Amino acid sequence: MLALTGCVTTPDYPSLSADRTEAPKHEYLIGPGDTVNITVWRNPEVSLSVPVRPDGKITTPLVQDMNASGKTATQLARDMEKSLEKYIQQPIVTVIVTGFVGPYSEQIRVIGQAAKPQALPYRENMSLMDVLIAVGGVTEFASGNRAVIVRNVDGKQQTYSVRLNDLIKRGDLSANAAMRPGDILVIPESFF
Repeated sequence: MLALTGCVTTPDYPSLSADRTEAPKHEYLIGPGDTVNITVWRNPEVSLSVPVRPDGKITTPLVQDMNASGKTATQLARDMEKSLEKYIQQPIVTVIVTGFVGPYSEQIRVIGQAAKPQALPYRENMSLMDVLIAVGGVTEFASGNRAVIVRNVDGKQQTYSVRLNDLIKRGDLSANAAMRPGDILVIPESFF
């Protein structure tokens, strides 16, 4: 039985470290769990800091249940201005995101043999090394060079191989890869 598991091969996926395409421009989108500071110029009584609820909405004085998830801070500010026009003459709203989680569809998920498997908010120009630092590296049982990244490309899931052992243990920076919003890093356990 042990001899058979040693012979199991993993499918050959294209290497992600060979992909040197430019990262697309990324604007941060507000997501559930974020905290937003809302400032209404010359109206401190309606200016406050609120959390984005799990349903993606916020509630403030004069504005009930406004959808915030999936919007940029500027888009949310313009929507708030439209809602506040009923009560305040020419409101000027500024929205600043202070607690960053982001929408679930853009979070980087790390599963398997990471020291601390978790979902991470995507940050512009995030690399595989950044993700590994955030999750505390891999466990002693990880098979790092068999790890894969599952990525949504044009509406289809693509799987790419990555070389975590080469990156972490050998310092081979050619094994570092650019991460994209929504990537899933799967770190399998070694066979023995």
